[in-house]
This record gives sequence, structure tokens and C-alpha cells, in this order.
Amino acid sequence: MKHRKVGSVMTSDVVRAGYGTPFKQVAQLLHQHRISGLPVVDTEGKVIGVLSETDLMARQAEADDPFTPPRRFRRLYLTASARLRRAKARARTAGQLMSEPAITVGADATIAQAARIMAEHRVERLPVVDEKNRLVGIVTRRDLLQIFLRTDHDIRSEILQEVLVRDLWLAPHMFDVRVDAGVVTLAGELERRSEVPVAVHLTRAVDGVVDVVDKLTYRFDDSRLPPTDQALHGIADDWLRKL
Repeated sequence: MKHRKVGSVMTSDVVRAGYGTPFKQVAQLLHQHRISGLPVVDTEGKVIGVLSETDLMARQAEADDPFTPPRRFRRLYLTASARLRRAKARARTAGQLMSEPAITVGADATIAQAARIMAEHRVERLPVVDEKNRLVGIVTRRDLLQIFLRTDHDIRSEILQEVLVRDLWLAPHMFDVRVDAGVVTLAGELERRSEVPVAVHLTRAVDGVVDVVDKLTYRFDDSRLPPTDQALHGIADDWLRKL
């Protein structure tokens, strides 16, 4: 099945900073380009960290209050995270302010993989890198949502050709596939009951599908057969093992 890759939706012209880029220049870059974060790269273009508005705000939040009397020896009571925040409060360059290591994604990764990385690490953007960790683009949550802009016609065509014909070796005219606002309704008769979840799983994995309504039927209920007999026949056996 063909999944859209990160490289097809990423922005190639990336606003970036070097390790020694001054604090104020970073703030100007974010303001000028109306972005909330950017990658930090070394002299070879390799991503070494990321910097966001949150990092800049940390500098202000941790700055000393001029109206509060200084406390002696307060450094002795700082935790590791507090010491890091204090260090960022004194940062003068992008390298001193950035968060590291950077969470990145490859250009050949699927949009679904990139979305999982964003959700897992709770980030809004991912620097896109090549095999040598050099910056080639950046992808945001908004970029990933482009898959849901696919038309119902395109989604239906892919289900017929990629899921039914190529993956399951089925005749598409034997099935009724309808797509309404990304919601797919599958109807028709499969040979075995065990093939139903496979067809639904593959359909749900098509880019742009919001949900799948399962109205599939089957001729033969193989759910009660011993496992050895279940694996003897059927085009869906390999797919079942992957689910």
C-alpha cells in the first residue's frame, strides 16, 4: 500500500539558527517568519537541537526579579532541572538555549509515523533529516493534516486498486465501496470470516480515511478451526499474522 511520505508535505526552505546565533537574532527570526520554533544546526548542517518560543520565554521567567532581595546560597538547593532552567535564563546564544537532543524524522518516513512521533514527544514540529542527520526540511502538525484533504474519489480509487486488487487479490466489482467525508463503508462477501478484519485494517490504513463502517459478510466461518487448519489456506494469512 502506498503511503504519503514526509518528504511530500515538508517545507524545504527551513528557517534555522546556528549554535552561536545570538538570542535577539533568534527572537527576530521567529517574529519575522511568524513561526514558533526552529532547528539549530552545526557547521555541516546537522541538526543538534531545537528552539521554541517556550525556550525564549524560559529566559524571562527565570530571570531575577529586581524587586526581590537575593538569597544567599540558593544555588545549593537547586535540582538538576532547576539548574538547567537557570542556565537557560543566562543563555546568550541559540546553542545555550536550545533543547537537545532534537526529535527528528526522516524524509522517507510515512505521515502516520511522523504523527506518532509528534504525539509521543508532544511536539508541534519535526526537523526532517537525511541519512547523515543533515537538515533537509521541517514538517508541522498542519502539514500532516493535509492527508485529510484527499477527496473521497481518490480515497475510494486507492481502496479498490491497492487494498482489494493488489493486497487481497479480489475482484473490485464484487464489492460496494462508498466514501463520504472520509468515512468508508465496505460491503460485499468474502470467502472467510478471518479475512474481514484484514480488509477493514488495510482500508483504515489508507491515507485520508477517517473511519471504516464494516458491512462485509463471509461464506465460511473459519474462526472455530484449529490454528493449524486456519493457516493452511487463504490469501489473508500473512496479513493476519501482522495484525
